[in-house]
Amino acid sequence: MTAKKLRGHSYPVMEDYYTIQGEGTNTGTSAYFIRLGGCDVGCPWCDVKESWPLNGFPRLSPEQMLKKVLASGARTVVITGGEPLLHDLSALCQTFRKKKIRMFLETSGAYSMSGEWDWICVSPKKFRPPLASNLRIADELKVIVFNSSDFTWAEQQAKKVKKQCRLYLQPEWGKAGRMLREVIAYVKQNHTWKISLQTHKYINIP
Repeated sequence: MTAKKLRGHSYPVMEDYYTIQGEGTNTGTSAYFIRLGGCDVGCPWCDVKESWPLNGFPRLSPEQMLKKVLASGARTVVITGGEPLLHDLSALCQTFRKKKIRMFLETSGAYSMSGEWDWICVSPKKFRPPLASNLRIADELKVIVFNSSDFTWAEQQAKKVKKQCRLYLQPEWGKAGRMLREVIAYVKQNHTWKISLQTHKYINIP
């Protein structure tokens, strides 16, 4: 896999479904999720490692994806991965926005931005840090807390975002029993942060 943006008018779609957003600012919002294949960020605790390969998934055009979204009745689409910014997302956004679909992006921020978005969530990873340019335009910073050192990492990233950016700490699911207690204690002492939970896992939806 290369850092050069992968161009074209079709995208490898690992999975797509209409559900309820479970994390961050837009928790509780109905949204159609499109998970694109391809990621080289390499988080060892990633819960969707099957999305890492770039090949082996059906390639769909923006028009094919839009047809599925419109059939579902969704008015908001979340593009996630994998790492979606490995792909040039301009054509995808242009197609969806013509139908006035709201476009949300979830990214590590490790690659250059493409597309036009209504909401950008950057979830920075130590393994491949985000570009400063992506942090500056993030609407939401969501840091996964896997161990205690991640609070320092979170504060380092928070210094790079715009003032209006919303700040979230989210305990890694596999260690949530222990790390949630630390996150709660941290947020009580550091009032700029809020807690994000993977509520979709608690209520058992995709």
